[in-house]
Amino acid sequence: MVDPISLGAIAAVLGAVGSGMANEAGKWAWETAGGLVRRIAGREVAAPTTPGELDDVARLVHDRVRMDPQLAVSWAQFARGVRLPGAPGALDRPCLPTAPRLFTDRHQALKLLDKEATRPFEGRPRLALLHGPQGIGTSTLALHWGWRQTARFPDGQLYADLDTLTPDAVLGTLLRRLGLPDEEIPPAATDRADLFRRCLAGRRLLLVLDHVRSATQVRPLLTSAPDVFTVVVARRLLTGFDALRIPVGPLARRDATRLLTELVGKPAVSAARATLPAVLDRCAGSPYALRAAAPRLTSPPERQEAPAVPDSDPVHAAADDAYRALAPDAALLYRLAGLRDWPALDAKAAARAADFDEGTAAGLLEDLADALLVERTETGRYRYRPSVRTHAERMAVTADGIAACSAAVARVVEGYRDLAVGAARAALPESWRVPSADSPVTYPDRGAAVAALAAEAPGLVEAVHAAEEFRDLDTALLICQSLWPLQLKAGHHEILLPALRAGARVADEQVPGSRTAGALHAQLAHSLTELRRWDEAEPEALAAARDERAAGHVRGHASAVEFLGLLRLRQWRFPEAYTCFEEAYGILDAIGPGDEGAADLPRARALLERHRGRALRGLGRRAEATERLERALRFFRDSGEAYNTARTLTDLAETRLDGGESDAALPLIDEALAALGRENAAYHVARLRVLRERCVTPE
Repeated sequence: MVDPISLGAIAAVLGAVGSGMANEAGKWAWETAGGLVRRIAGREVAAPTTPGELDDVARLVHDRVRMDPQLAVSWAQFARGVRLPGAPGALDRPCLPTAPRLFTDRHQALKLLDKEATRPFEGRPRLALLHGPQGIGTSTLALHWGWRQTARFPDGQLYADLDTLTPDAVLGTLLRRLGLPDEEIPPAATDRADLFRRCLAGRRLLLVLDHVRSATQVRPLLTSAPDVFTVVVARRLLTGFDALRIPVGPLARRDATRLLTELVGKPAVSAARATLPAVLDRCAGSPYALRAAAPRLTSPPERQEAPAVPDSDPVHAAADDAYRALAPDAALLYRLAGLRDWPALDAKAAARAADFDEGTAAGLLEDLADALLVERTETGRYRYRPSVRTHAERMAVTADGIAACSAAVARVVEGYRDLAVGAARAALPESWRVPSADSPVTYPDRGAAVAALAAEAPGLVEAVHAAEEFRDLDTALLICQSLWPLQLKAGHHEILLPALRAGARVADEQVPGSRTAGALHAQLAHSLTELRRWDEAEPEALAAARDERAAGHVRGHASAVEFLGLLRLRQWRFPEAYTCFEEAYGILDAIGPGDEGAADLPRARALLERHRGRALRGLGRRAEATERLERALRFFRDSGEAYNTARTLTDLAETRLDGGESDAALPLIDEALAALGRENAAYHVARLRVLRERCVTPE
C-alpha cells in the first residue's frame, strides 16, 4: 500500500486535483486543497502553476505532515477522495478515416513503414515522418498503410488533422476520440498531454498526425509507449525532428498511367492515347492531379473559359483544369466559398457565399467534391486543399471583382452572426451578458442551442477574424459576446481563445471604456482562467472591472470584481478573494429599486455570500464561513435552485468536515444528493459520495 504522506503520493494527489479542474467538482477539490495546504503550512501558499512549483508545494506539505500527526490525518482524509493519475479503464477503439479505394506504387515507403512498426523497441519510440508536397499522396499513403495493419493495432488507430488546430486543441480532440467526456479532459495543455500519454501506455495503437506544420506543433502529441506507432504527415521535412524520414515523391510515369487506368479503365486510356502524354506531363506524378484529370479522359469538358496554361504546381494546374470544366453556378460557388479558409464548409455557408438557396448549394458542393475541388470531411462537411483554395480565391478576384468578393464574405459572416446570436439567446435567455440583437435563427431548447454553438465554434472563430479584417467591427464584437453560453456551459476554451483575444482587441480599439469592452475582457479572463493561464487572466479581469466602472454599468462592475475574486480562489489567495467579494457586494448597493439589474440583486448577493463563505473556509475561519454559507443556502432553497442549493450544501458539509463534525455534515450531504437527483451532475454526485464515505467511515 502506498504511504499517503510520502512525497511522491502527495505530489500525485496535487497533480491529480490540478488536472481534474475541467468540471465543477474538480474546481471544488482544488479549492479545498488550497485551504488545506494553507492550514498545513500555517501561511498563504500560492497555487502551483508549473511542475516545479507543484513539487515545491508537495515538499512543503510532506515536511509539515511528517511532524504533525493531526495534519497527517487531515491530508490522508483528503487524499482518499482523489482519484490518482492512471489511464481510464475503458477506452473506445478509434478508427482511421476512409482511405481512397485505388492505390498504386509506394512499395518502398510501405516497406519502410512495416520495418519501423516491427523493429525492436530498444527504448526508441516508433516514429515515422512521411513528407512530400501537397497532393503527392502522403495522407493517402498513411491511411492506406494503416488500414492494412488493423490486426497489428488491436487497440485502435487514432487520427488527427493538425492543419488549423493548436496542440492543446488537438489533444482535446484525440482524448474525445478515445471516449473521454469533456468533463474528464484537463483544461491545461500539459495535463492533457500527460493524460494522453497515460491513455496510450500499454496499448497497441497507431497514431496518425496529418498536415503537421512544424516539429514544435507535434512534440506534445508524442509518446514513448513501446507499442504505439506514430506516423507524422507533413508537406516538408521537419527540422530538428528525430524520426524515420520517408520522402514521398511523384509517381513514376508507369505508375501514373496505371492509376489512370484503374480510375477510368483500359478502353478510355487507349482512346485518349493522343492526349495522354500531355495529361501525364501536366499532372507531374501527383496522385491528386491524376484523380482530378481522370473524368476529362472519358468526357469532354462542358465549358472552357480559357486554354489551360502551364503551371509548375500540379495541384494548382489540376484545380484550374477542373474549374474550367464546371458549369457556371458551380464555378461561382467554388470561387466565392473559397475566399476564406472556413474550417468546415456546409451548404448554409456555401449558399450565403454564392447567394444561392441552400438546396442548390448542397448539390453544387457535391459536384465540387466529385471534381476533387473540395474534400468531404468526416462530419459531412467540406474543405478546400490549401493550393486549391488559393486558386479559387485568385479566380474570384479576377472573375468577380473585389466588391463582389467582399460582399460574399460579408454574407457568410452575417450568417454566422445570426446563428451565434440566435443560439446564445436560446441557450442562456436569462443572462444579461447575452446580446439583445435580433436574429432570424431559433432553436427548440437550450441543449440544441449549445450544441449548435459547439458544432460551429471553428467557423465562428474564423468569422470573427474575417469581420475584424474587413472592419465590420460591430459584427466581430457581437459574435464574440454570443460565445458566452458556450464558454459557460461547454468550455471549448482552447478553440475560442483566438476569437476572444480578437474581440478584446477590437473592443479596446472601437469602444474603450464601454460595457461591451468590459464584457469581452471578462469573457477572455474566464477562458484564460479555465485554461489555468492565471497570470494572463488577471489583467483581463482588471480591465473588465475598469471598463464596466467607466461605463457606469454597476452590475457589470460588480460581476467583474466578483470574477477577480473567483480567480483569487483558484490561485489560493484567499484573503484577496474575500476582499474582492466584499467589494463586489458593496458595489451592488448602488443599484436602486428601479435601476437596471434590481431584479437580480437577491440572487447576486446570495452568490456573493456563498463565495465569501468559500474564501473564509480557505482562511480556516469556519464559524464565519458557516454563517455566510447558511445565508446563501436559505435563498437558494427558497428560490428552488436545486443546483446552487446542492453546491452550497456541499460547501457547508466540507466546512463541517474541516472541523471534524461528521454528524453535522452527513445530513447536508444527503440533502445535496437529493437536490441533484434531477440534475445532470454526475461529477458533483461522485464528489458528494466521497464526502459521505468520510462521514460514515471511522478513522
